[in-house]
Formats: sequence, C-alpha cells, structure tokens
Amino acid sequence: MEKLNLEQLKAELHRTLISRLDLEKLAAVQNGKAKQAVTGLVQSILADEKQPLSAAEKEKIQNDLLDEVFGLGPLESLLRDPMISDILVNNRNMVYVEKGGRLQKTDVVFRDDRHIMQIIDRIVSRIGRRVDEMSPMVDARLPDGSRVNAIIPPLALDGPTLSIRRFGTGPLSAEALVELKSVSPEMLKLLAAAVRARISILVSGGTGAGKTTFLNMLSQYIPQHERLVTIEDAAELQLAQENVVRLETRPPNVEGNGAVRQRQLLINSLRMRPDRIIVGEVRGEEAIDMLQAMNTGHEGSMTTIHANSTRDALSRLESMVAMSSMNMPERTVRHQITSAITIVVQCSRLSDGSRKVMSISEITGMDENVISMQEIFSFERKGIGPDGNVIGTFRPSGIRPKFLEKLRVAGIQMPGSMFEMSMAVN
Repeated sequence: MEKLNLEQLKAELHRTLISRLDLEKLAAVQNGKAKQAVTGLVQSILADEKQPLSAAEKEKIQNDLLDEVFGLGPLESLLRDPMISDILVNNRNMVYVEKGGRLQKTDVVFRDDRHIMQIIDRIVSRIGRRVDEMSPMVDARLPDGSRVNAIIPPLALDGPTLSIRRFGTGPLSAEALVELKSVSPEMLKLLAAAVRARISILVSGGTGAGKTTFLNMLSQYIPQHERLVTIEDAAELQLAQENVVRLETRPPNVEGNGAVRQRQLLINSLRMRPDRIIVGEVRGEEAIDMLQAMNTGHEGSMTTIHANSTRDALSRLESMVAMSSMNMPERTVRHQITSAITIVVQCSRLSDGSRKVMSISEITGMDENVISMQEIFSFERKGIGPDGNVIGTFRPSGIRPKFLEKLRVAGIQMPGSMFEMSMAVN
C-alpha cells in the first residue's frame, strides 16, 4: 500500500479510535492496563477494516495509533533511538535529526499543521504552559529531561516548528569523554582537582557544543556533603549529587504577569545556604549577582555562557553586567570578574560533529585595565582525515597555572610534567 494511503487510513482509524474511547476513564486507569485496553480496541477496529492489510502494516498502524494516544505520535520512533541527540520539525513534511553529530532528514511526516499543534499542546500542557497566537513561543521539557522549544504561526511562516534537544539518562562519565576524545586525561585531571579545591569555572561554547554535558560531568567531582542549588531557564542539568535543590524560571502568564527571572532565583538562592551555586547558563542581568555570589563565600560555583572563545566569554560577561543597570565602572566590573572566576573552559563542536574542549585558560588578574589570561591546555587542529574526521592533538602550553598553590593548600598535588610542552595526546 502506498505510504500516502496508509497515512490517510491511519488518520481515519485514529478518529474512529478516539470516538470509541472514554478518555476521562482512560486517564484514571493505570498506564499498563490502559495500553492493554486500547490495544484490544485497535485490534478490533483493524479486524473490521475492509481494506486488505498485511500483518506488517497492521502492526505498524497499531503501534502508531498507540503512540498517538499515549505518546508524541510520529516523534515516538525518534525518541526511542538513543543515538539521536536533536529532533527538528521544520514543518509537517520536513523532520530532521542529529545523529552522530550530523544532521539528516527522516521520513517522518505529520498529517497536517493541526497534528503538529496537538503534539506541541501535549508537551507543554504537562508542565502547565500553553502556546497560542497570544503567546506563540514556548520552552518546555519532556519527562526524560529533554528540552523543547516550539514556535507557531504567525511567527513561524511555514507552520508550527518544534525543536527537541535530547539528553542522556544520566551525566556522561569522565572516562566516556576521554574515550570519545573530547578531552585529554591530563586536562580532566586538572579540572577535577580545581572542582574539588572550590575553584570557580566558566564553561564557554556555541550552541550544541556540549557545555551542559561538560558541566554535568564536572559536577561529579563536587564532594557529596556539599549543598548545591541549580538555577536554570529550562531544567537540563543532571548533577551526580544527592543534596541538590533545583530551581527553574517561570515565564509570564497570558496577562504578562507572574514571570520569575534567573536574577530573582539567584538572589533568593543566597538565602538557601548553598555551598555552591550552579547556573545552567548565564545570559543577562543575573551575571552581576552570580559574580558577587562567587566573591562572597560561594567559591567553586560554575556556569556556562554562549561565546566563541574564552576572551569573547569575558566580553559577553561584561556586557551582561551592564544590562543590570548598576552603572558600575568598567574597571570595577573587570575586577569583579577576575576575583570571581579562575578557569574558563572553551568547548566547540567541530566540522565532523565531534565535541571537544578546545582550550582551558586561567584568569590571572588585571594588567592595567585589561583582564589577563593565560592558556594552560589547548586542542591543536592539524587537518581533516580521509574519513572526514578532524585530526589534532591536545597540548599543554608549557605554562604552569597560578592556581596550583590553591590546589596545594587543598591537599592536591599536580605533577609539573603534565604542563610541559613536550607532552601531546592524540
């Protein structure tokens, strides 16, 4: 049977199924029994279908109809694939996924724009949010923690658009990142020691560079006895600790009231007796409060920022502080940054789809009116291999970081040989 006819038949069967279901009673039934009941009804409807169907077609229609009732319809097959990291719905006929670091088009289609809207409504209603012409943009998340962004007409010209950024079932281990060649063992050893010694870290990178993944991994080195407070726009962090309080911003309601911004959560978190504050991503006026928190007893706090280099990250941080309308002198802002943050880690996604730590730099202080930085480790690109993969090595700069003294005071000794330029890791 042609795919189009199969889709039309499935739509008709879905309407028949919905008309026979008592959705209110179904919601009160345990999920396993509800699926069993719906499966029986689907099989009954298929048995009554006059159009000849093969066993494989019947099984596919049955599974698709169950996904429509209990899941996210056509997207369920993509969500079941653990290798897919992004699901991008451009319109009803164009769905892309990122797999292995590369974008590829799928054969997934929706019946029409209304079908996409039904899926979007199902996602956002789970967390008490809504999307309509009055509020055509929404951020949400799936039960597994995946981040969702939807934008609909009139802002989206070609119909409702949906973007799903998926996350694993738990934070990637340090060993996994080394095995993936995202970071060298020496770089990881230095950062792990810095986390244990309560040295504040800023993770910088572009969209999809792996900043949150890297921050989750670094959290594994925070001692279990410490109390952590996380602040995010959309909950993504999957920290390894048990003593964690998770806070999330709230968008305004239909009347435009009730919004809770990251800055308000950050100020409130200072009253919650945190040992460290983890900000999922600093992106606005909350930057000044985060810097002041790091300077007043919350050393070892961490955050991420969108930037293309470690130097750009500091420039963006300055711009964000300016957004707070505190009218602080430029030199004062830079002094706050140098006092609060010691290490800046730059992550990037390369042309072959791999994600790597491109640089680990140390903020060493102020040189007149400029923030001084020195690079400790870097990834040196050498070219592209015949298979399209980026070739390069992780190299130390030959400079010993000034914060080695802080590590020594914390009882952590680092061998001087790991900073020698003769060492290189493929």
